[in-house]
Amino acid sequence: MSYFNVRVYGLLINENNQVLISDEQSGGRTFSKFPGGGVEVGEGIIDALKREFMEECNAEIEVIRHLYTTDFYEQSSFNDSQILSIYYLVKETKPLTLTYKTVIFDFDENTLQSFRWISLNDLSTDDVTFRTDKTAIELLLKERQ
Repeated sequence: MSYFNVRVYGLLINENNQVLISDEQSGGRTFSKFPGGGVEVGEGIIDALKREFMEECNAEIEVIRHLYTTDFYEQSSFNDSQILSIYYLVKETKPLTLTYKTVIFDFDENTLQSFRWISLNDLSTDDVTFRTDKTAIELLLKERQ
């Protein structure tokens, strides 16, 4: 173990009670996760989340509230760092202008990312790849019972 890798993610739920999922390909792997990513040195957590949403979704967001911070050991799937992930419930400040897919890993030509909406009624931990995201889904669904 050489260092900590701080990540921040946003669970964006639309007016149809659906959550936004990002399907991606990186490092020779395909995976599904919530929009977000790494916190850069000198950057605040909320600023990083807003930057990541702008980079990934071309969307401005507002943070509603903190949902979860990793409370177990998780090694990165891509290197030897320890992952520390922070999850927030967020909302868009303007309508999103993304193209949405209905099939997992349905990438357009020359892209390695696509987005899908999943109804909270159908959402399960199987819809995401990483353990920290699965934990965030469990907590979100437990709250909504």
